[in-house]
Amino acid sequence: MSTSGKILTWASVIVVVALAVFVYFRFYFVYSEGVNEGDINYFQKEGFVFKTYEGKMIQTGLKSIKGQGSIQSNEFKFSVEDEHVADMINGGSNVGVKLHWKRYLSTLPWRGNSVYIVDSIFTTGGTSRVVTPIPPVEN
Repeated sequence: MSTSGKILTWASVIVVVALAVFVYFRFYFVYSEGVNEGDINYFQKEGFVFKTYEGKMIQTGLKSIKGQGSIQSNEFKFSVEDEHVADMINGGSNVGVKLHWKRYLSTLPWRGNSVYIVDSIFTTGGTSRVVTPIPPVEN
């Protein structure tokens, strides 16, 4: 093989590996994960080609502004991949819930519109305050 052929082969290999690393970190690397608690505001299945579950949770809390306390409300937008978790969120829409999520750097059309992907749910509503975990589905 000639020198220019070897250079072209190595350059091609480097480009392919760099592209694979970029795609992995941009779309499949879990940047962070955590839990948010609140009330489900809405939850729906939407999309033209890829039907994904999208939802919004309202998180209430207190915020201090120059010594004065005020009530604030934060919205947490999320997507759900697993249909079992989506069914559990639909069933718990009138009680407080804790959602365990994973955050990716970018979205994929079949994964949802949000970088926050919910993989399990814990119910916290009601008077007993019993936490019922639903384990995440492992792929």
